[in-house]
Amino acid sequence: MEHQLPPLNALRAFEAAARHLSVKNAADELCVTPGAVSQLLKTLEQHLGVPLFRRVNRGIFLTDAGQGYLPPVRNAFRQISDATQRVAVPAETGLLTVSATPFFASAWLVPRLKSFQDAHPDIDLQLQTGHALADFSRDGVDVAIRHGMGQYPGLASQRVLTVEMVAVAAPALVAERGKPKQPADLLHWPRVNDAERKGWRAWFEAQGVQDAGPARGPSFDDAGLLLKAVLAGQGAALLPAAMMAPDIAEGRLVALSRASWLEDFAYYLVCPEAGRDRPKVSAFRDWLLETAQESRAKPSSSGSRKRASPTVAGQNTKREPMRSLAAKPATKSR
Repeated sequence: MEHQLPPLNALRAFEAAARHLSVKNAADELCVTPGAVSQLLKTLEQHLGVPLFRRVNRGIFLTDAGQGYLPPVRNAFRQISDATQRVAVPAETGLLTVSATPFFASAWLVPRLKSFQDAHPDIDLQLQTGHALADFSRDGVDVAIRHGMGQYPGLASQRVLTVEMVAVAAPALVAERGKPKQPADLLHWPRVNDAERKGWRAWFEAQGVQDAGPARGPSFDDAGLLLKAVLAGQGAALLPAAMMAPDIAEGRLVALSRASWLEDFAYYLVCPEAGRDRPKVSAFRDWLLETAQESRAKPSSSGSRKRASPTVAGQNTKREPMRSLAAKPATKSR
């Protein structure tokens, strides 16, 4: 005779508690009290006739039985979620929820959104920002824009914008130090870095400067904070050329070089396969790609898009091929 299935709520409590190894965190996720989670876990253990957790002081750890039980329970919930997403037909309301990284949203997307609203007055766009890839089924997100390699298993992705980087600094810092005449001059400048501290080394190598030394100066895991540090005069930085163009044109930033280099990463439009052809998603995708194409068609200060052009303050030096950055995690903070 088949065993009666345990209560679904008890299984949910077990999966959450096993994932967090914390009754409190599981309770926060499930929007119940820690006492309720403890009672559900006790009910499940009584149903199975074996302990699933060891209680040590205020912590919990999985027993051997718990470790063996977790993978099939987790897979079952994942299969239910996937099947629900495939079967459910989302309502085609006028609300389109877009998730984007904070820097891309503020520096590129928001200044251009009026043209989308003018073209599609029947679609109410809701913009959410964050660095992690959206959970489409849980968060109600229709499409996301992320900076990465475009490899998102189970999701459709389409390249929107390739990023060119340009060295910039605040006008006050340039007035203090004088505009650099060659790339190597920036070796002696204060510099601010991305979180991985690899950008400046790659840029110097692309300009033919092989011995850039260790990356010094502060680093930031968010490009918006990096930009604030530059505007405050804390140092020169490498930032996306297309997004910095308005600041450079209006004098808030000074481009220290006409050289730029293409990153391995690009901005991608990401959405579930099942939702890629929904009318409001298609409308946003078509507008986004067209707008990105228009921004690429505008004259760039970097010259060649295929190679780095080592030109600083108008002084040409030997052209070097682009150097690719090493592979990085699939999501970045720009």
